[in-house]
Amino acid sequence: MDSSQRDLASALVEHIEIGVIILDSALRIEYWNTFISQCSGKLLQQARRQPLTSIFPEADTPRLSKMVAQVREHGRHVYTQWRDDPYLIQLPLSVCGQPAPLMLQSTLLFPFTGADGQQRFGLLLYDTTEFARSNEQLDAALNTLSSKQIEQEQLLNKLEKANAQLLQSEKLAAIGQLAAGVAHEINNPIGYVFSNLKTLAGYVHDLLRIIDAVDGAASLDELRQLKRSLEYDYIRNDVEALISESEDGIERVKKIITALKDFSHIEEEQFRLADLHRGVDTTLNVVNNELKYKAEVIKEYGQLPAVECIPSQINQVMMNLLVNAAHAIEQFGRITLRSGHEGEWVWLEVEDTGKGIAPQLLNRIYEPFFTTKPVGKGTGLGLSLSYNIVQKHHGRIEVHSEVDKGSRFRIWLPVCQPPALQPGNAV
Repeated sequence: MDSSQRDLASALVEHIEIGVIILDSALRIEYWNTFISQCSGKLLQQARRQPLTSIFPEADTPRLSKMVAQVREHGRHVYTQWRDDPYLIQLPLSVCGQPAPLMLQSTLLFPFTGADGQQRFGLLLYDTTEFARSNEQLDAALNTLSSKQIEQEQLLNKLEKANAQLLQSEKLAAIGQLAAGVAHEINNPIGYVFSNLKTLAGYVHDLLRIIDAVDGAASLDELRQLKRSLEYDYIRNDVEALISESEDGIERVKKIITALKDFSHIEEEQFRLADLHRGVDTTLNVVNNELKYKAEVIKEYGQLPAVECIPSQINQVMMNLLVNAAHAIEQFGRITLRSGHEGEWVWLEVEDTGKGIAPQLLNRIYEPFFTTKPVGKGTGLGLSLSYNIVQKHHGRIEVHSEVDKGSRFRIWLPVCQPPALQPGNAV
């Protein structure tokens, strides 16, 4: 990874409104980002190399120990919702550094190996205080609608505001869930590039010995003997292979960084012409770690025109469908991506060979907070928000599912958005 890519990744971590803490294998603090400093009022310089529970003595130590044990046992991330444990560590300040009620948190703990080969843990804390408040407001609004028709317009406005807050919270949750997989995807190529550099350094040392021996060698036979002793022919072939492998690794990291850049336009709200296939491929790069251990991904793309849409929102819909497909597959299976164009409409399809959805549940899958996943596996908002996004695009979602055979979700989108109604054209 070159310096510009490192700067981009560092800027992303420093400016994201999610707490990021890196711990060594003994749970000592190595790093945290600006979000943690602002919300705790503590300085990283004073906390570095100190145990997390020493810097945050009020931390939920039993819960932290349980999460660490689960990560070490299974070798993958552990996600805890704020409903289960809202205060892993207590953060009493707002992002502006002002006193505030204790922050409700959802947490993600994941393992990774640094460039030095040492085992570390990443701890992500994202603020769900507004999410919880919106949840309470939404419940209150739904209860009031049944008895107070006179307040209908006011309550609908509250629901619209709550839905917008939920959409933002789900986006932040998605970034938090993806962080562990992205770190793994970046660390793998970086790891073997680092290993290759060490090997190449040894080869350079041997080659310099041969070059230096040219001036002092008594005969060509002596040089040939030195080359044989240093396995020159093997080194020559292996150098090319190591350089090629390292270039592939750097290219993989570059693709991930580019995908993150394309995927991170969270606040994008303007419709524009976009290449849907590029968006799907970008999303695949971001969620690759969620998919590669669960399924073979097959692409059956058709010919699509440029489509007028909000690309980041369509990417989020595809991310939800892809992650849901992976979670539905209990053994190793298959996820098929298809696309097509019919008249003024295009469609994107995600089909899996998972466990399917029971017929009696199909009419509930778009309900907010409804989920068939285990506790801690999801928020129950993914399909609900995806449905709202597609509706906003004047499209529709179709689903076909059979228990023990799999599910197929297809989203239809108009190639061009309908023109906004003019004051004199309202129906």
